[in-house]
Amino acid sequence: MKARASLLLAIAAPGVFAVCGCHSYHIETTVENRTGGAIQLLEVEYPSASFGADTLASGADFHYRIQLRGSGPLKVQYTAGDSRQGQVTQIDGPTVAERQEGKLEIVLLPAGKAEFHPELTPQQ
Repeated sequence: MKARASLLLAIAAPGVFAVCGCHSYHIETTVENRTGGAIQLLEVEYPSASFGADTLASGADFHYRIQLRGSGPLKVQYTAGDSRQGQVTQIDGPTVAERQEGKLEIVLLPAGKAEFHPELTPQQ
């Protein structure tokens, strides 16, 4: 009888923890290079961390999954591939907050412009 109860507990415990456990909030992020040329040293900063790529070809997309810790603005910076002087483009994005989740599309455009398309849960 005691062994049977232990077996049932072992089987049921993972399901209970999955339902009652912590929820991990993530944002699926895509950076699209629509600048008309390759870019280098792409970095996307968000509260408490950053991600990036050494190069991103013209027309290419870069996917990354982030988890927010804290609140603050997104910032994007990169060097245009045709920039001989290594001019860095910096763009401020929307403010994001911990516990938001969903999707975020960042479209890099010519002349150092960008569009941000967030599909995120409301800030709590």
